[in-house]
Amino acid sequence: MENRLNAQKKDAATAPGPAPGPAAKGKPRLLLMGQRRSGKSSISSVVFHKMPPNETLFLESTARIQKDSMHSFMDFQVWDFPGQVDFMDPSFDLDAIFGEIGALIWVIDAQDDYLEAINRLNSTILNLQPSYPNVNIEVFIHKVDGLSDDYKLDIQRDITQRIQDELSDHGIENAPINFHLTSIYNHSIFEAFSKVIQKLIPHLPTLEALLNNLCRASGFEKAYLFDVLSKIYIATDSSPVDMPSYEICSDYIDVIVDISEIYGWNRPAPYTEYLEGPPWNKKIEDQIACKEAESTIVLTDGKRPIMLREVNKYLALVAVMREGSYGKMPVIVENVGTTVEGLLRAFEITRQRK
Repeated sequence: MENRLNAQKKDAATAPGPAPGPAAKGKPRLLLMGQRRSGKSSISSVVFHKMPPNETLFLESTARIQKDSMHSFMDFQVWDFPGQVDFMDPSFDLDAIFGEIGALIWVIDAQDDYLEAINRLNSTILNLQPSYPNVNIEVFIHKVDGLSDDYKLDIQRDITQRIQDELSDHGIENAPINFHLTSIYNHSIFEAFSKVIQKLIPHLPTLEALLNNLCRASGFEKAYLFDVLSKIYIATDSSPVDMPSYEICSDYIDVIVDISEIYGWNRPAPYTEYLEGPPWNKKIEDQIACKEAESTIVLTDGKRPIMLREVNKYLALVAVMREGSYGKMPVIVENVGTTVEGLLRAFEITRQRK
């Protein structure tokens, strides 16, 4: 866990900045676009840099394209575009921007007049269609915190209808556009990014099948495969996502990371030599039965255990168990271990194909 904690500290202390040099090749890009002050930089800071949401109030407007390289279970980039930049201008190289795109995320401020944002989005889609017809468009209807549920749905229907009508008038039917209601003050932004990232994973069906088998064999209510640093879940089983359970699992990761930070101290060299000396004569890592972090907690309200198992330094498997599952813990631990081996094997095969 030490590598993960160090990376988390580094990310938390580093504000988003422009990546030096040209964009890295072979890394899918998430392009954050939209009007000025729509919340693009705040989203990137909260999700990928662990910035507390309240501190985003002090972020300055983005003046130039910010390029962040993310090193996690897979390497990808997040590009934050200033709202005032017209990237359709002939001076921009469209292929350099959209050539390796993973998804275009268009952020719309739900608490502001969004007609201009819709017009710019439609114009962008129409300009991209001839050369990039299959690009995934993800519309984040942002800053919905504080709005009533009915009003959120009314705004989503209005934005969806306006975009689809405009594209239909230009002969574009069934464009690959998805809509998400988001806020940085709750887990909705992480849920939205989870769905975006999952589309970039080539072996997603394999991961989902492994989690389905685990839930069936162990009697789990729900299982998630989390990216620990961002708390984005990159895969889950086929049962419907339950937001309360997702929020609990996400918060549980924070608890485990915090505990690991408290107790995962660096031991002095003489003490390490003592532990590795007689009568054991083994390195510390060889004296540990389970090298990965593993934890189980019981919720007092529903008496449902939650189990966390570290997959590698980037990923963790978190599952919501049914009441009374403690009686089957030896079988469950064995099933989880087998599933983790399968997950690691799936990632290894994907790396070999690259």
